[in-house]
Amino acid sequence: MEKAYILIGCELGAESEIAEKLRRMDRVKDARVVYGDYDIVVEAEAGTDKQLDNLITNKIRKMEKVRSTMTLGIVS
Repeated sequence: MEKAYILIGCELGAESEIAEKLRRMDRVKDARVVYGDYDIVVEAEAGTDKQLDNLITNKIRKMEKVRSTMTLGIVS
């Protein structure tokens, strides 16, 4: 099982909208709006690293109004 926290920077005012969309995605366990350098923290879990990469690269990073991501992989 692959797990990661994904820190997301988004356009001003889009935080809640994006977090709600993220919560409905497969492999996303939680998405919270936060204060600081990043706007949203996502907790993600996938069966393989390829599935996790697909979530980040092809789904989250391509969302409208997402400006940046930083992925923190969890070592089990």
